[in-house]
Amino acid sequence: MKNIAAPLLVSTMAAVLAGALPATATAGQQMPQPAPQAAPQQAAQPGVSDPAAAERAEFERLLRAQVLLDRLHFSPGEIDGAYGSNMRQALASFQKSRNLEASGKLDDATWNALNTDTTPTLTAYVLTNEDVAGPFQPIPEDMMDKAKLPKLGYASPAEGLGEKFHASPDLIVRLNPGKNLAKAGEQIVVPSVHGGPTLPAASKVVVSDSRKVLMLFDGADRLIAQYPASTGSQYDPLPIGEWKIEGVHPNPTYHYNPKLFWDAEPGDKKAKVAPGPNNPVGVVWIDLSKPHYGIHGTPVPKFIGKTESHGCIRLTNWSAAEVAAVVAAGTQVVLQE
Repeated sequence: MKNIAAPLLVSTMAAVLAGALPATATAGQQMPQPAPQAAPQQAAQPGVSDPAAAERAEFERLLRAQVLLDRLHFSPGEIDGAYGSNMRQALASFQKSRNLEASGKLDDATWNALNTDTTPTLTAYVLTNEDVAGPFQPIPEDMMDKAKLPKLGYASPAEGLGEKFHASPDLIVRLNPGKNLAKAGEQIVVPSVHGGPTLPAASKVVVSDSRKVLMLFDGADRLIAQYPASTGSQYDPLPIGEWKIEGVHPNPTYHYNPKLFWDAEPGDKKAKVAPGPNNPVGVVWIDLSKPHYGIHGTPVPKFIGKTESHGCIRLTNWSAAEVAAVVAAGTQVVLQE
């Protein structure tokens, strides 16, 4: 990842959220920050009525945990500072990997285990010409209208930055009050998701329909990564069984065939949809030996693990790209209940 500056340490994340970073705070300048092992309080102290402070502290705590999980390849999905089903699954697998109780809750033991990585939660980043080049335009819902576009790019700079830093676009905006996200050279702060341990080659992919996750295992059958996934529906159930990867195809053109979709709009015809992050299969298609099925990205990362698919395995674009980099033709794929 280019142009990621040295970590920006802030006195508290509340200063960032309030837009109160000192004017002299620049990339690489360190400012006091509580030791990461000291978990913020989750609720106001007895006799102290400050629900706003308690809410902010919990947000800071969850945001840091999500960043650290992502760095360790236990993806909580789209980073947003909120606790949900994707984060619960990420925590449970991380806990199991560290021989902790797999509760899926952010308890003190889990907090301390995560914080062996002392990387600050946020880092400074200077917007590049590529970040703001666009063109940015709304993406139509109708597949026939999508097929008319020359490229399925981002709808806004915040969307592109969200994908680059594995975060909700709303979080990017919230962390940068008053900043112009469409201006090259603007310095902002973003989640420190890059620079964690390198992911080795995967020997096996396992998808759990009940847990809504995709897991990667190495040659010793050790879990090395986990990502939230959307895994089918009652109309197009996940094809349970053992398959293999036939090929990996980055930035695919999507070939739409309405005959393959039970919910296709009347009058839809076969069409080609141009590549791009908002393409229906996102930035990569990992073809499976089961015809018409694959592992792929998605244009709407916030819905991953929470909505149904047409039988394929949907991941966020950044997760799909990470998986694509460590699998190859012939890699075993196990799809299970």
